[in-house]
Amino acid sequence: MDFKKYTYIPAPPEEVYLALTKETSIKLWTGAEVEFEELPETEFSFWDGDITGKNIEFVYGKQIVQQWYFGEENEPSIVTIKLHEDKKGTSLEFKQTNIPDKDYKDFTEGIQEYFLGGLVDFFDE
Repeated sequence: MDFKKYTYIPAPPEEVYLALTKETSIKLWTGAEVEFEELPETEFSFWDGDITGKNIEFVYGKQIVQQWYFGEENEPSIVTIKLHEDKKGTSLEFKQTNIPDKDYKDFTEGIQEYFLGGLVDFFDE
């Protein structure tokens, strides 16, 4: 299954991009251990390994494309994060493909509460 969500963030796209691509910043808004390098073809881990994957593409201040893992037997799940400049900040578009049916409800609720919600809270404070 696929999931798409738009979220408003009260910061310019370049700042949101840095919050999503710098290990120190990611640790601040997730509140957990992170392994991340802003390089294509590198593996990453958020929330002490709860989310793992591989970086595919970076376009500074505009887009991040990653593959997120759902175990060995599942098709690749591609996450595309697009950052659009808005009047007072950033409109973030989060799109994910191939989320396994059995994981969809819990996973998308977690994305909205912890991933997107954590990012919004980070810039609201």
